[in-house]
Amino acid sequence: MISQAPALEIRNLSKTFNEKAVDGLSLSLRRGEFYALLGPNGAGKTTTLRMVAGLLKPDGGSVSIFGIDALRDPVAAKAVTAWVPDEPMVYDKLDPLEYLEFVAGLWGMDDGKATKRAAELISVLDLEAQAHMRCQGLSKGMRQKVALAGALIHDPQLIILDEPLTGLDAGSARRVKAVLKEYVANGATVVMTTHILEVAERMAERIGVIARGRLIAEGTLDELRVQGGHRDGNLEDIFLSLVAEESAAA
Repeated sequence: MISQAPALEIRNLSKTFNEKAVDGLSLSLRRGEFYALLGPNGAGKTTTLRMVAGLLKPDGGSVSIFGIDALRDPVAAKAVTAWVPDEPMVYDKLDPLEYLEFVAGLWGMDDGKATKRAAELISVLDLEAQAHMRCQGLSKGMRQKVALAGALIHDPQLIILDEPLTGLDAGSARRVKAVLKEYVANGATVVMTTHILEVAERMAERIGVIARGRLIAEGTLDELRVQGGHRDGNLEDIFLSLVAEESAAA
């Protein structure tokens, strides 16, 4: 049972490697929203998402997913979460259907439900022609779609995507965006990093901009225009202005 708590709530999250990668970051994502997390290279985007997904232990702070303390109860948090990295991770010796059945088995899904769900995902992501081809022979874009299908097999309610459109051609990118929009329309929450600012501008309801591990701006596109001093600017203009101001203040 998922509570009515925010889909994702990060409080004072921090992580240091050789230097501070994430510096007291706080975010709150509503249920059923599409949120884009933007920032220059090295801003801490991927590190943040990896901590949310439970793949990296933070040095400090908290992560709550639908009211579940993700640091104290990572298994429960992961049960309602999907993680899709920018580099697709699938088993080369399995074909897409076998891979989806394998992932469904890890989640303990009923065989009948898993088979039906796998067929739906293969269809909606336009993978029918590749369904019985070993993943090692697929292009990066196809492997990315297989990885996305595997992440969605258990019907997660929080979908975490790190550069999900990397390697996809225009048709595949459109298909993936349509799938994500449908999930959000049905109540799921998506948080995504992307360097394709046009995608963030078109798809995200709210956008967070981070630099040097800290949130420097957040809001709708119109709200960011006010914060960035660009009343009629596009997201690229606003983003570059905000990052430049942060660099100048450092």
